[in-house]
Amino acid sequence: MKKFAILLVIFVGVFSIMLTGCGNKKDENNTIRISEVTHSIFYAPLYVAINEGYFEDEGLKIELTNAGGSDTVMSSLISNSADIGLMGPESVVYVRNNGMTNAPIIFAQLTACDGSFLVGRTDEGDDFKWENLKGKHIIGGRKGGMPAMTLQYILEEKGLKPGDELGENVDTIIDTSIAFSLTASSFVAGTGDYCTMFDPTASQCELDGTGYIVAALGDEVSDIPYTTFVATNSYLKNNADKLNKFMRALKKGYDYLMDATDSQIIASLKPSFSTTSDDLILASVKNYIRIGAYADSFVLKESSWNNMLDIIDNAGELKARVDWNEAVNTSFATKVMQG
Repeated sequence: MKKFAILLVIFVGVFSIMLTGCGNKKDENNTIRISEVTHSIFYAPLYVAINEGYFEDEGLKIELTNAGGSDTVMSSLISNSADIGLMGPESVVYVRNNGMTNAPIIFAQLTACDGSFLVGRTDEGDDFKWENLKGKHIIGGRKGGMPAMTLQYILEEKGLKPGDELGENVDTIIDTSIAFSLTASSFVAGTGDYCTMFDPTASQCELDGTGYIVAALGDEVSDIPYTTFVATNSYLKNNADKLNKFMRALKKGYDYLMDATDSQIIASLKPSFSTTSDDLILASVKNYIRIGAYADSFVLKESSWNNMLDIIDNAGELKARVDWNEAVNTSFATKVMQG
């Protein structure tokens, strides 16, 4: 939250200047610069669309950069060093809660549930129950991040009281002190009893015998917009044709992935994950398809938005509820879904 407040102060002036004086020189060609929050098989439809040439078929060139965090993606959008951000929608909520009225807009969702898996130290199989987490230490990701907030929401729904330290009012520890990029390695090194991980990291732990997937958070809390495409309002207004082409290519990527054979899945994602084994690529995609992670509609519904706000509010991270019709533009996603 503090990071976003700092970014707001630094970049709001730049953003205002861009709107009035800079125009859209970068938008005169067919290149779309995408800043992604991280590089993950959780975002597979995008990479399939790139690698299968669907963007090229639409006359578009995609420049993809890994920002390594939501705050960096947001700053890239506001400073006009990226055209589209692939990031969690909670980031849009946070900047609006910090006073940025002309904040970037969500125009499509890519994933529709939490994509993290709860990994434990033993293979609990069918014996796993959420009450097993009582008295346990869970590495949950960064404070204010959706994995930690969703985990807290699930635990409370299961009757457990999460907190920082076990005690009379805390049944289970959610550890948010470890940087997201270090959570898995910290768990493997011996910290905690459980850890939330995305694939392929979770499946890699199973292959290595260093951890075992005991639950998928997406099975417990679904119908929430977890990863979204975001752009400034000016970019949406001035680049309708490019965005329609972008959405058509993305839809082709999703459709291909849903119908692909095992070998096609591997071939379509290998260029984006060259150091990941074929088995891990396939296991990760199948895990995500099973839990319905890849959104079958790019249209972010108001009910889904409100579900997300409930989770943020429950975690104590919501200053004020942000209206769906102010933060979301569904016109591009609706058009492609209607064919």
